[in-house]
Amino acid sequence: MKNNVFSIVTLGAVLAAISPSHARDTKHILPIAVALETKDAQDKLDGSVKFFFGTQQTPEILTKLGSDVANRKTNAFGKSDEKACNWAFLSAMVALEKRAQQLGADAVVNVVSYYKKNVMSSPTEFECHAVAVIAGVALKGDFVKFANQ
Repeated sequence: MKNNVFSIVTLGAVLAAISPSHARDTKHILPIAVALETKDAQDKLDGSVKFFFGTQQTPEILTKLGSDVANRKTNAFGKSDEKACNWAFLSAMVALEKRAQQLGADAVVNVVSYYKKNVMSSPTEFECHAVAVIAGVALKGDFVKFANQ
């Protein structure tokens, strides 16, 4: 009996030690346009703030009002990674839009993926990580006022 209990406890300890090193962390590079075309995006983003991703050309910038990071996670249980990632991306976009509105900004420029402080700059794609039952997106951008607005 003692040997069985010891074996079970030992096996449990070994599995607990191994599990974190083999945890899922799937990196996805997904299209921004697809995420922004969803009904949720159209319902949640009011369009009062423009977004410019990566090195996209912008109108002339009058002043920079600051920078910020929006790091959002969502429950991915029962959702495809893509659907969960699009939701996390949208949540980060809403957070940037609200901050821009608070600052009186016309736009958020130089928007890049910033997952675990690693920059991935693209005018057409964003980075998302799906881990276990959570998906996460981090976006970083600069809040600006345009010269001719």
